Amino acid sequence: MKFVAMKIVALIALIGVGFWGWKIVFPDYRADPNDIAQVERGRVVYQQYCASCHGVNLQGQADWRYRKSDGRLPAPPHDETGHTWHHSDEHLVGITKYGPGEFVPGGYESDMPAFDDVLPDEDIWAAIAFIKSTWPSEVLARQSRTNQ
Repeated sequence: MKFVAMKIVALIALIGVGFWGWKIVFPDYRADPNDIAQVERGRVVYQQYCASCHGVNLQGQADWRYRKSDGRLPAPPHDETGHTWHHSDEHLVGITKYGPGEFVPGGYESDMPAFDDVLPDEDIWAAIAFIKSTWPSEVLARQSRTNQ
């Protein structure tokens, strides 16, 4: 009987290790605007890597809807006045990681760099969580529907 109990305990331990090992190899990142630690980390990332173009207050650059003389668009706002909230978290992470050119058709060129070699995924997700934490509840609710 004792041997059977030891086998059961060992099996449970093995399953637990397997689960956490899977989570380490394939983390399940989320941009959670209610996760205080993630939002704070995202605020730091945003201020260091994003604010110089997208604005300290997420306001974007002036005339962000109109192309500059080089054909590129200024950095859009990430507050509720922009279009960031029209996109899913995965899409926003992809744009941040690989640059807008990978997601905009027609060979679009942007001043925004790709951050895949600069920031780990968890920092990108945190920056998105920070941005989302600034949105009014109705905008956040509408954006959350894009994630389903």
